[in-house]
Amino acid sequence: MVANRGEIALRVMRSIKEMGISTVAVYSEADRTAPFVRFADEAYLLGPPPSSQSYLLADKIIEAALKAGADAIHPGYGFLSENASFAEKVERAGLIFIGPSPAAIEMMGNKLSAKAAAHEYNVPMLPGTKDPVNDINEAKKIAGGIGFPVLIKAAAGGGGKGMRVVNNIEEFEEQMARATGEALSSFGDGSVFLEKYVAAPKHIEIQVLCDKHDNYLYLFERECSIQRRHQKVVEEAPSAALTQEIRKRMGESAVLIAKACKYTGAGTVEFLMDEQRNFYFLEMNTRLQVEHPVTEKITGIDLVKEQVKIARGEKLSFTQDNLNIHGHAIELRICAEDPMNNFLPETGTLTTYRTPDGPGVRVDSGYEEGMEIPVYYDPMIAKLVVHADNREEAMKKMIRAIDDFHIEGIATTLGFGKFVMQHEAFRSGNFDTQFVGKYFTPDKLYQHNDMEELAAILTVATILKEAKNKQTETENTAAENGSGWRERREKR
Repeated sequence: MVANRGEIALRVMRSIKEMGISTVAVYSEADRTAPFVRFADEAYLLGPPPSSQSYLLADKIIEAALKAGADAIHPGYGFLSENASFAEKVERAGLIFIGPSPAAIEMMGNKLSAKAAAHEYNVPMLPGTKDPVNDINEAKKIAGGIGFPVLIKAAAGGGGKGMRVVNNIEEFEEQMARATGEALSSFGDGSVFLEKYVAAPKHIEIQVLCDKHDNYLYLFERECSIQRRHQKVVEEAPSAALTQEIRKRMGESAVLIAKACKYTGAGTVEFLMDEQRNFYFLEMNTRLQVEHPVTEKITGIDLVKEQVKIARGEKLSFTQDNLNIHGHAIELRICAEDPMNNFLPETGTLTTYRTPDGPGVRVDSGYEEGMEIPVYYDPMIAKLVVHADNREEAMKKMIRAIDDFHIEGIATTLGFGKFVMQHEAFRSGNFDTQFVGKYFTPDKLYQHNDMEELAAILTVATILKEAKNKQTETENTAAENGSGWRERREKR
């Protein structure tokens, strides 16, 4: 059973079917006609559209899995994928949870226990607190000792929620109250900690793969610095900023984190990198990442199939020495968001939805033309992934694929993706997590669109002019030929 929806449910099912395994879907009323539901061998309705009444109902999902005779549950990402209680319930029901152990999820799900594990293995970390901070006066003293700016972060959860940057002591109390309030409402846990804030870091993550026979491998890095609201939009592999030596040190640090929690399956260890290329442990995501396809493209390894094999108790069939980077891959998240309006989510009907294709182009999509984008879930529609021999060719291929991706009915991040691909900061590799704040404003996209429209008009005008000139030449030639014919007739 795949306990998820949309593009990730469909992507997981495809690999599982290729392994000769039957698939079971669960769905909400909003997804009744979705492609992933039709693709599955069996499908079970969970309930109304809201996640709290469907995709977050752990007991109902497990009940459906047992009814279908499923052997295992793959959680995808989001929803219950990093819920230790759900993983434990799955195992207690006699099913296999395709992911790490509940203990590993719990340890890495709390940023403070994750930091403690990293500290034990001497993995580089940013200066900050080891325990939650509750007393506001004590917190102020600690922040002053760390040095402003500092970052207040929720101990539980992620996705940019419960995070506040504090630039000075005067705004500390207000930001502390906001961070704890958001953490409590989002995760049911108001615990927060303090960390030194790196103003313009790169966000680099390492893919790890670990079996149940003490084999721990890293599948290189992903560059994830193009973000809005602390959430990724463009990812690529490998990173243009890493040397072989740094790549090796980051990979080995990620493996140490995985060993600290006895990790099994596919996971991701995230780091921040400053301008001097010093890297610091950020967190570990105990699931498959949205951006996992770029790693698959540069390694040739299907991570979902490896997850299934590991869950079945099989040994990894390759070693660290067998792994190599092949070419370059870039992913753009196609989200129903309006870049012209601060990337606010959009809902509506996909009146036109035609995806690109061709060598080195992959589209993981959960929608079809005519479908509604519901308000209940994450606004991502699809992932556009390209792979080429090098970074320059990959950027060119991404631009072509964006131009061939036709969506009408809602605003999307397609235009923003093209803006990124053509911006000098991205092309040079000299960018960080502040890319959007530094370089992007809606008028830039307007200018970009206006230039494209002007170029199209000029192209059409040139074609029409050339056609008219050719027509004139043809008419003149015909007239000349006709005159000569008449002259010849007269001479006869």
